[in-house]
Amino acid sequence: MTRKMAAIPIHAATALLAFAVAHPATAGEVTAPSAFFAQPPGSDYFLADYTAYEAYLKRLASQSDRMKLVDIGKTSEGRTQWMAIVSSPANLAKLEYYRDIARRLAKAEGLTGDQAHALAAEGKAIVWIDAGLHANETVTSQGQIQVLYRMLTQTDAETRRMLDDTIILFAHDNPDGMEFVSDWYMRNVDPKKREFGTLPRLFQKYAGHDNNRDSFMAQLAETENINRQMFRVWYPQIIYNQHQTGPAGMVVFVPPFRDPFNFHYDPIVMTELDELGSAMHSRLIEEGKAGSGMRSAAAYSTWHNGMVRSVSYFHNSIGLLTEIIGGPTPATIPLIPSTQLARGDEPLPVAPQAWHLQQSLDYQWTLNRAVIDYASRNRERLLFNIYRMGANSIARGSEDSWTITPATVAALQAAPALKESSVDEYGRPRTGPKRVDPALYGTIAHAPDKRDPRGYILSADQPDMPTTIAFLNALIKNGVDVERATASFAVAGKTYPAGSFIVKTAQAYRPHILDMFEPQDHPHDLEYPGGPPKAPYDITGYTLAFQMGVKFDRILDGFDGPFDPVPDLLAPPPGHVVGQGTAGWLISHRTNNGFILTNRLLKAGIRPAWLTDPVALGTEPASAGAVWIPASSRAAAIVTQATRELGIDAFAQASTPAGPQIALKPVRIGLVDRYGGLISSGWTRWILEHFEFPYALVFPKRLDAGRLRRNFDVLVFTDGAIPAPTGSPWKTDRSAPPPKPETIPAQDRPLLGVITEAKTVPAVKHFVEDGGAVVAVGGSTRLAELIGAHLAPALSQDKGAKALDTKQFYIPGSLLQARIDNREPLAYGLPDHVDVFFDKDQSFTPAASATGVHKVGWFDGPTPLRSGWAIGQERLVGTIALAEVDLGKGKLFVLSPEVTQRAQSYATFKLFFNGLLFGGAQAPAPVPAP
Repeated sequence: MTRKMAAIPIHAATALLAFAVAHPATAGEVTAPSAFFAQPPGSDYFLADYTAYEAYLKRLASQSDRMKLVDIGKTSEGRTQWMAIVSSPANLAKLEYYRDIARRLAKAEGLTGDQAHALAAEGKAIVWIDAGLHANETVTSQGQIQVLYRMLTQTDAETRRMLDDTIILFAHDNPDGMEFVSDWYMRNVDPKKREFGTLPRLFQKYAGHDNNRDSFMAQLAETENINRQMFRVWYPQIIYNQHQTGPAGMVVFVPPFRDPFNFHYDPIVMTELDELGSAMHSRLIEEGKAGSGMRSAAAYSTWHNGMVRSVSYFHNSIGLLTEIIGGPTPATIPLIPSTQLARGDEPLPVAPQAWHLQQSLDYQWTLNRAVIDYASRNRERLLFNIYRMGANSIARGSEDSWTITPATVAALQAAPALKESSVDEYGRPRTGPKRVDPALYGTIAHAPDKRDPRGYILSADQPDMPTTIAFLNALIKNGVDVERATASFAVAGKTYPAGSFIVKTAQAYRPHILDMFEPQDHPHDLEYPGGPPKAPYDITGYTLAFQMGVKFDRILDGFDGPFDPVPDLLAPPPGHVVGQGTAGWLISHRTNNGFILTNRLLKAGIRPAWLTDPVALGTEPASAGAVWIPASSRAAAIVTQATRELGIDAFAQASTPAGPQIALKPVRIGLVDRYGGLISSGWTRWILEHFEFPYALVFPKRLDAGRLRRNFDVLVFTDGAIPAPTGSPWKTDRSAPPPKPETIPAQDRPLLGVITEAKTVPAVKHFVEDGGAVVAVGGSTRLAELIGAHLAPALSQDKGAKALDTKQFYIPGSLLQARIDNREPLAYGLPDHVDVFFDKDQSFTPAASATGVHKVGWFDGPTPLRSGWAIGQERLVGTIALAEVDLGKGKLFVLSPEVTQRAQSYATFKLFFNGLLFGGAQAPAPVPAP
């Protein structure tokens, strides 16, 4: 007899563990997958969906004494995200005890080495193994079903040892995606007709594939749930994030990874990662499973902090990624001759052959076992080393320390060569790299002003405190300890008010802190000396404090003050209604949350306006764009609630402000998307919903139909929405062509179509000339050229027809500083310089006969790079990054930097928001439908 209890959700790091606990059962009582699902997972032409997976997890939890089930939160679509904890019954009975050991060792606070050794001897290795992050990578979810069953039922000595030594957290990263993708694949009754094709929408509600770029930001519900378990509840020493597909002609990519690695994290992470990766390869080869590759077999590096497996490095955990072939539809491993010669990065080549899903699941089982076995055999060492890395971070944050970056090396290389004999000690001509005086190490590499900070102070007088709170919450979601000042204090001769925030680096997650505050200095990575740049795996510059426009001071010496720890996620400090005037209120244009208030007023039928003359509010300097809200009882209720909730101040006025105003009105926004889903459009949906902008999705067929002013005031084309020919100065659209209508369900056919120069562009041009506004972001600023906006691409050759060679100009996802004219409505609320995200984007020069072009943002110096990597950045000098262009009765807003990048670049959101509201304000009244 067994019984089942409902799982209780965990929603805070300090919550007690709660489980769906069952009476112990023998292995024979555990239901096999083949007896539960409609077909055995791993069968050709079959995928289990999340509904069935969830039911199976509950069945297992009710039957096995080796597993307990935890609700870790809700998904973006409202499903429960489950995590199965697997270990021996004795360990499961003491989970809280072992979790506390893992926490104490990972935080490394107040422990001596001897105490840490004692805890490591008692503790259990914690291993995170997930599945399904990218839902179209179906091997991982289907494989997890088999892995769970086998770990719960096998009784061999190795399995018992693994269960005794480890606690394994089997999580599912994207329940919504598993349900959607599985059901999409299974839609055809005839198994032989089942295929994926192109999915009609993103497999994660907002981010699709970019749900694996959200880790340091943790905006998505699923990411926040995952991060809470990894960095605030369980502190695993190993984080295994499973993916597909493998390199062509191989079966699976397994670490080690290629360079570069990030300079902030502890090198122990890298050496342990290489060990574990090698153990995984070895186990595959021992079992005769050929076709694993490493390093040069794929492009994966360990630089970027945004991925599930890479964010772990900044938290002293071993982060793994594997990429395996396979799927429910049988496939073939092709014959690629270059993969058939054994080498260090591909020790056992695989022969070309037919390939079935169960074969991939067998490999997945071996890889999971290898990881758990490594954790078992190295249990004490893993536990102690996560302490050692945390203690190293605390020590480095407590004393003078330096991070050597490519800029440091370049400064040393620029020094004169060491004067020494032309021959070595054996009389041979001296060769090899340049040598410099070792004394320069102290004066250049360890220059006092180049020290790493002991901490960062974020003063309470931030220009946009709610955004600063969002930044601090991103740190807290990643387990960083934040403090708040209870009284004013002074550091380094500067006084800070009470309510200021402090982030000290003397804590275990110091690498993550530095990576969020300090500029990334990516190596000058070339295919060969003098050759073209080697493309990074992802972006190279992403400093979150820069992206969010947070103001902070770097403190180089030790400091303290009246600081209290922040216990959990923060809410913005309540704002206030300031003054007694009865005519209305003014609010600052400097806060992003001010747009939420504006949208609530517009929704209620209240018409705020922007003042075009500079106005000073409170202690902030005078600037244009203050929002005027005429008094009414409805407005008073909205303003009073919003100031408290959103952390913004409203300044009551005795009379209506003098001077010109831009009257706002409700704006009908059309956000362009396409069949299959455009990731940049998905992130923009998240932003629009978060800041309460109403919108409707618009697909190519609707654009092509014309008469767009009937339904829209503003159209938004995000990065990638406008295709471009290969070799042009514009980013090339890599989306798959849409499927034939007859191959997809009828409800998805309106999403079909492609944007074309022949049909779509004329319709969009007519929309603008008829009084509409277009906001074009990133690569979609190609519209400026297509609709005749008198702006020419500056980063091009052959009269704008061809892209620059990458050896001449190459900026792959970096942060640049742009000069801003904040007297222009498009830039209201911005400072005079702002950091913008630039990823192989374009900049512009006005045509000789240009009219109606308002230059809003441009690059005013030869070195605009703030964080990342840039080749030929001097070519940007004087070129236009942001512009407003008058066309007929309407406007085109050209936002070449990706101002909404992955919903991270809060510092530039105002450019997007201003374009939406200003574009609508300038439009004439809506044209009534006939």
